This record gives sequence, structure tokens and C-alpha cells, in this order.
Amino acid sequence: MKNCLAVCIFICCAQNVESQISLPISKEIQQTFTKGTRSPDGKPGKNYWQNKASYTIDVNFDPSTRLLKGTEEIVYVNNSPDTLKDILFKLYPNVYKKGSPRSFKIDDADASDGVVIESISANNVALPANSKRIDATNMSLRIQPLLPKQSITFKISWNYLLNKGSHNRTGQVEEGAYFIAYFFPRIAVYDDIDGWNRYPYIGSYEFYNDFCDFKINYTLPADYIAWSTGDLKNGSEIFNDIFLQRIKNAETNNALITIIDSNDIKAKNIMRPGASHTWRYEANNVTDAVFAISDHYTWQSSSLVVDKSTGRRTRVDAVFNPKHKDYFLVLGDARKTVEAMSFSFPKWPFPYSHETVFDGLDQMEYPMMVNDNPVEDRAESIELTDHEIFHTMFPFYMGVNETKYAWMDEGWATIGEWLISPMIDSSLVDEYGIAPYARSAGGEQDAPIMSLTPLLGPATFTNNYPKPGMAYLYIQDMLGDDLFYKGLHNYIRNWNGKHPMPYDFFNSMNEGVGKNMNWFLKRWFFEGGVPDMKLIVKGTGNTKNITVSQVGNKPLPVFISIDYKDGSSEKLHRTIAVWEKGNTSISIPFTSKKAIQKITLDHPHVPDANEKDNVWEAGQ
Repeated sequence: MKNCLAVCIFICCAQNVESQISLPISKEIQQTFTKGTRSPDGKPGKNYWQNKASYTIDVNFDPSTRLLKGTEEIVYVNNSPDTLKDILFKLYPNVYKKGSPRSFKIDDADASDGVVIESISANNVALPANSKRIDATNMSLRIQPLLPKQSITFKISWNYLLNKGSHNRTGQVEEGAYFIAYFFPRIAVYDDIDGWNRYPYIGSYEFYNDFCDFKINYTLPADYIAWSTGDLKNGSEIFNDIFLQRIKNAETNNALITIIDSNDIKAKNIMRPGASHTWRYEANNVTDAVFAISDHYTWQSSSLVVDKSTGRRTRVDAVFNPKHKDYFLVLGDARKTVEAMSFSFPKWPFPYSHETVFDGLDQMEYPMMVNDNPVEDRAESIELTDHEIFHTMFPFYMGVNETKYAWMDEGWATIGEWLISPMIDSSLVDEYGIAPYARSAGGEQDAPIMSLTPLLGPATFTNNYPKPGMAYLYIQDMLGDDLFYKGLHNYIRNWNGKHPMPYDFFNSMNEGVGKNMNWFLKRWFFEGGVPDMKLIVKGTGNTKNITVSQVGNKPLPVFISIDYKDGSSEKLHRTIAVWEKGNTSISIPFTSKKAIQKITLDHPHVPDANEKDNVWEAGQ
């Protein structure tokens, strides 16, 4: 989605690399190496584990009252070496509960009683009311001890009132359209670092969920269509034949196909007769499940091959109110994004069978779903679409802890936006977040990227979006595409479907490229400082000695533009590798046959805290 640093105990991380530079590492991470759950080579350790749950959920939603009622069965497997005496649940809708802490304002009408737990049982034994303790979005449930390798089955009935006017990632979009996320009680992550993920959800920093299997049945009034995480299993029971055929055509066709248009909606011939329909969706090994419904949205669709080795295709959907004209271009942008992700960046086959962009009130990502507000600006529409879809890889394919380390997914979505937007429209130069970082760098609110996200204040945006995005971009620039993808794909292979932490990424990259990049990682992720370079030009005539001094301590690539008096120009470039030895300046002798008018140190993705010393002009 588009401070104080906690006191840590730092010790050296022993790594089998040629350089003597090591990264500061907290005792919590060092203990994972000791326990063998993680390893210094970036791979999951021999003792790595993660817990898993399977959810079977029945939902009944009444749009006229916004009451959502549900029952669920959860089979939870304790793969940890620990005996669990309590199970922590997340009740995310309780962010709207009266008295709950939250980071955003809500309408008085949306202050609710939160999630009402009607009944709950464990292994078919009803649990007494005093077995659960609810604190805002956390619910702790006392159980009979759950031993390692054992499983437990919960059955829960619940209800809550969906918010109407205070849309924050979920809620009513308009009359007849709803995007419904975080709607079911779920078991929190229990991992090898923190145990239970006890961070409350307050509406700002994001999520950390286990990879689970879902079977969800949504019962809705007959005139509503449901789009969801997962694959629709009973379309033939709901859609009339002509619409089933359109969906099948879209799933096998590169063309952009209209499945439902305004005339179809007016004709009311889309679905089979009945007062209601139950939509059955299934998804395996995903971190979340959401759904969206509407009785008047149009639906455009297409598909493309995302894995040439197998011929596997992904269907891409745009579902929207036709009055939002920008959305008529969203399907094409979304399709190009999925294609670019599969073959250009990060060059990994898109992992899901479909991706649906829904016309909502937000800018938020979910497995197989995106909730995006309409925008009038064409560039903004492209950048919003590709940014949110790029999150498919991070955090959903790579199950990072967004709550603690938001940069592990937002930084990737940011570089994805920078690189993919010009692939969709070559006129775009996406500089998202660069200028805000240049302005704030070195200020008292600026903090190292490795600061825990919940402890950040105003630096939350720059720390999580442009700063890590620039780091990834500069590493790619230094390594070149082939070596960069070798390292990135090593990380993806090591950790997809698991829970990587920052050191798993750092170590996977180092091992994958066969090069210790800790000199850069340490200065960019762990240390404070300012990005600032200075240009000094000396010499006579057309022979110049160009010196670039590193005034700040953040390693930056060097991009130099040389403008000639005849109106032509050329570029000089050096990667961050020029700063690896700790030097603070580089010299570039330069001779030209043409008269030089101006020399500039500048690039849209290279911030500079002081741009006044980045230009030399003839006659100075």
C-alpha cells in the first residue's frame, strides 16, 4: 500500500564471505541461527518450521443492513517445537469497535460493537466465556495444551456490522458495491522469532499472516456478483451459459473481453433464478482471503501466459463502475503489469490463477485482489495499478512480516512501480518518493530503514517506500541484470511460501550473487545519514577533470549529463561500486571535441540533499 529506534544488542554475524564487513544483528535473529531455524547462507535452517491452518468459512452478507454473519471451522497445526497453552486470534474488524485504538478517524455511525463471538469450541468442546480475552484486535484463547506436531479444530460463529462511511481498506464503497476484507477471526502468526504476533492492528501499518488453505462460501442476494481470493468452484450453478462462456473465453484468450456490461446489468439475465446465490471459492497456500461484491459493476477480463515452460495462464480482471472512465484502461494496464512481472521484473512467473482489480475507495492489495480508487490522472492510474499488483510477489508470495518490516514489501512495490510504469507508457518517469526523501534526509525524524515500522513516526513513508526501493535499484545497477536476478531468484526460491526476515534477504542475495554486499547494505539499511554528492569541474577548453565528492554517507550511483553548445549531449555513469573501498571522491578525466556548455550531476532516482552544487556551467 501506497522515531525512535528500539535499543538492540548488536553482535557480529559470522558469514562465509570474503569481506570482513558484517551486519549488525539483534539477539533475536542471532538466536534463530543458534536454533537452526535460519542460517547465515540465507536458506531456511534445518530446523525451520511454520504453523498452518485450514479454514472452511460460511458467510452470509446482507447489503441492506451491512450485517455480516459467519461460521468457520479451523484446523490448526502446531509445527513449532513449543507447547501452546493459548492461541492468539486476530479480529481485524475490531479496529472499528468503540474504544479501540486506531490511527484514522471514523464516522460516529461506524463505531460498532466489533466482532461478536456467538460461540466457540475446540475439538468439539464448547469453551466458556472466560476462556477468551479480547483486547482491541487481539483475542487470546485459553485451551488445553497443544503439543508440538498436534492439531486442534476450532468452530466459531460470529457477526459484525460492516463499516459504511469510514472506508479503510474494507467497507461499503457505494450503494450496491462493497469490498470486504479481514472479515473472519483468524489465528495469528506464531513464529521462531517473536512467538505470537501480538502487534495490534490500528489501521496504519499492515499485516503478517500465515500461509493457509481456504474454502469460503459467500451467500448473497441474487442480484450480487462476488469476486474473491481463490477460484470459483460453482460458476455453472450461478451464471447463465453465455456468461460462463465469456469467462472461459477470457481464461484462454489474449484479447480484452467484456464479460458483463451495462446492458447485461439492465437486462438482469446474468445469473440463474433464485432469491440468493452461494458462491464457493477455494484458495490454497495464501496468506489472506477477501471478497468484493456489486450489483451494478461492469466486468472486463483477459488472460496471458505467465510461464512459457508450462503454458500456464493468469486471468486478469477489471471490475468497476462504468462512470469511472479511467477504469476502462485499467485492464490493459493490469495485464501489462502481470506480463512485465513474469518476464521483465522480477522475471518470475505470476504465481496466481487470477488477479482482480476492483473499483473501490482505497489503494490496497490482497492475494489475487486489488482495491483501487478511481483517479483522473493517467500516470497516477498506471502507477497505482502496477504498484498494488506488484504486491502479489511481496508480501503474498513471499510471506514477509509487513507489520515489523514494511520496507520488505513496499520497497519492492516501489521499484516495481518505477520500472514497470515506463513499460506501460514510455513517456512516464516515475519518481515516487524521491524528492520527499531528499528533503527529509538527516532530519531528526529520519531513521535507518531497519527501524521497526511500528516505532516510526513521520519517516514511515520514506523508510518503507523510496529508501529500500532505491537500494534495490542501485544493487541492480551495480550487479547488472543477470547477476541481480541470480541473487533475487535465490531469495525467492529460498523463501516463497515462508516467512523471510531482513537477514534472510540480505544473506540470500549475497550467496546468490557470490559477492558480499554488506558494505552497501550496512550503510544504506542500518545507518542514518544523508544522500549528498558534489560536482567539481576543473580544466581548460574541452579537457576537464570531473570530480564527484561524496559529501553525505549514503552510497549513490553517479549519473552525469554533459550538454554541448551545439545542443547535443552525452551521459557518463558509474555504479555504487565506486564507493566500495570507502573513498569519498572519484575523478573522471574527460575530453571532448565539442565545446561544453554545462555538466550536471542528476538522475530522477538519485536524491541529493543539496542540489546547488550539482551543476557546472561554462564561464564559472
